[in-house]
Amino acid sequence: MSITKQFKHVSYLWDETKAAELAGDEVALLVYRSNLLGADLKLTNYGGGNTSCKAVAKDPVTGKEVEVMWVKGSGGDLGTMKRNGLAALYVERLRSLKNIYRGIEHEDEMVELFNHCIYDLASKAPSIDTPLHGFLPFKHIDHLHPDAAIAIAAAKDGEKITKELFGGTIGWVKWQKPGFELGLMLKQCLDENPGIRGIMLGSHGLFTWGDTAYESYINTLEVIERCAQYLEDNYGKKGEIFAGQKITSLPKQERLKKAATLAPILRGFCSSQTKMIGHFTDDDRVLQFINSKDLDRLAPLGTSCPDHFLRTKISPLVLNLSTDEDVTNTEAIKEKIAPLFEAYRKMYANYYNTCKHPNSPAIRDANPVVILYPGIGMFTFAKDKQTARVAAEFYINAINVMKGAEAVSEYTSLPRQEAFNIEYWLLEEAKLQRMPKPKSLSGRVALVTGSAGGIGKAIAKKFAAEGACVVLNDINQERLDGAMEEFKKAFGKDTASSTLLNVTDETTIQNAMADAALAFGGVDIVINNAGISISKTIADHTIADWDKLYDILVKGQFLVSKAGIEIMRKQNFGGDIINIVSKNSVVAGPNNAGYGSAKAAQAHLTRLMAAEVGADHIRVNTVNPDAVISDSNIWAGGWAEGRAKAYGITVEELPAYYAKRTLLNETILPDDIANACYAFVGGLLNKSTGNVLNVDGGVAAAFLR
Repeated sequence: MSITKQFKHVSYLWDETKAAELAGDEVALLVYRSNLLGADLKLTNYGGGNTSCKAVAKDPVTGKEVEVMWVKGSGGDLGTMKRNGLAALYVERLRSLKNIYRGIEHEDEMVELFNHCIYDLASKAPSIDTPLHGFLPFKHIDHLHPDAAIAIAAAKDGEKITKELFGGTIGWVKWQKPGFELGLMLKQCLDENPGIRGIMLGSHGLFTWGDTAYESYINTLEVIERCAQYLEDNYGKKGEIFAGQKITSLPKQERLKKAATLAPILRGFCSSQTKMIGHFTDDDRVLQFINSKDLDRLAPLGTSCPDHFLRTKISPLVLNLSTDEDVTNTEAIKEKIAPLFEAYRKMYANYYNTCKHPNSPAIRDANPVVILYPGIGMFTFAKDKQTARVAAEFYINAINVMKGAEAVSEYTSLPRQEAFNIEYWLLEEAKLQRMPKPKSLSGRVALVTGSAGGIGKAIAKKFAAEGACVVLNDINQERLDGAMEEFKKAFGKDTASSTLLNVTDETTIQNAMADAALAFGGVDIVINNAGISISKTIADHTIADWDKLYDILVKGQFLVSKAGIEIMRKQNFGGDIINIVSKNSVVAGPNNAGYGSAKAAQAHLTRLMAAEVGADHIRVNTVNPDAVISDSNIWAGGWAEGRAKAYGITVEELPAYYAKRTLLNETILPDDIANACYAFVGGLLNKSTGNVLNVDGGVAAAFLR
């Protein structure tokens, strides 16, 4: 019979049937428990916290039974962790390291010694929190960062509140950065308070445990539930939350419109050193905080939990813009907020210079990660979309912590020196240095028109594979939804966004650009790929045919490019426009007056744009494909039949016909066009504009020079 457990503030997800299937395998139960804990953001945040279990296993060398600890490895995430995300260590060896510990000044040297305690050589690298679990005797341990617990841990009277709330059954350890010393402090707390069910870490988080996976899980939920209920019971007792509201938010659609207009400007400022990707949220919790009277007092304090701080930086930047500010006046807005960014960078440099040690790593990017616009919402900027999104999630965690701490006491943040010691920790720097080198298009946002299929999808996939964020679009919602699902499976949920876009409709173009700004902060690569083909004799060509070709191919290229250039100028770090034209822009052939002349207009418009926007470091280039038959929408609507008729062959003979007429005797694929586009934006041709790259297998008549 299933056991049900009712909680108000946390989610009880334990499935007795599933757990029974794992009975006898403590490591499998650890993974199961970890995934359940990680699935509830009220319990812990992405990548935060760690769990462990201790069990008897056979030593592969001696054959004797030994106690082994499995603990979440470095850099993992509880919600998605699998067995291979655990580190496995001999418990006795790990505890023996206490015998050679030289004191807190030397605790970092202990991390390398963890390697001498590894039981499973194929397991994940141990994290800095390994001794925190190893020095405690319990079979199953959870270390989480729930907002409700941290609110108490970060309160001025946190220790007193913890003791009173739990009747002495939860211990207290003052702030100490994670590491060997903190592990010893946890053990000392337990020794001095035998029988406790957990330990609160000052400004940091919570440790709870149990003799079985289930006991640990229930204990964790019960402690966090009690913290959350305590906060709820106290909201309003000291007065309004965050001292009440100072301003009122704009209506939803007005907020989004303002945010979309402003985002590229902010992205430009935040990308002064490295190109950044943006994220925007107007979550109700954010609005309550940024609209409050306490914003100016609390925001500069920064966060408390190290997990929050590492992702949100020392403190946010609060914009000096009112809700009725005219953000469409780009130059005026830049002039108004530029001093804010200058002051933030100066503050950050002073923080670094004041707190640095002789062996500290060099100062990092001094731009803010979190930007707050009262009445509108929160922007976050980071090296990629996932990091920017997670930074926003963590700052919401920080808001929750401030809200709770202020309700029951007074919020306290990490002292600046302690914060610096975490941010510029040599072990943290080593972790950063081990990260893979950024891909060539990391930090860039590409909008590819007609990207739900054919050439457009191939280009978007190529760019995504090289690290770009891509804005998928089409006039067909069903096709667009299918492409979006495909990209999620291939690249995850943070690489692509989708928006309906009709290249002949200026309103949908502006909406698409706004969607891109809200999703990623802006756009710096525009690929004009959407097209149509009509193959008829001049006699058979109608005015409707002619207008359709010129609207989609020429007018569409003009309108999308114009909107893209506007955003690129706001960002002020250049960009790329690539127009997918055709060899037909150069070669005169039969039954092709409308399509060929429209393609020629596209080609010359490319040159005209290149000449005009070069001063903005915006490069405009052309890719000329020919006969891309595979997975291309261009062959719909009678084009294939028309071309076959013009050449006196059947439709089935077209692929071979096109291949044989090329100098290389090659069939051209969508991936070939994608590679050509990448050649222009991948970094090797940054000083090339106004150029044409033929991808046609070699058609002599299409040679330009």
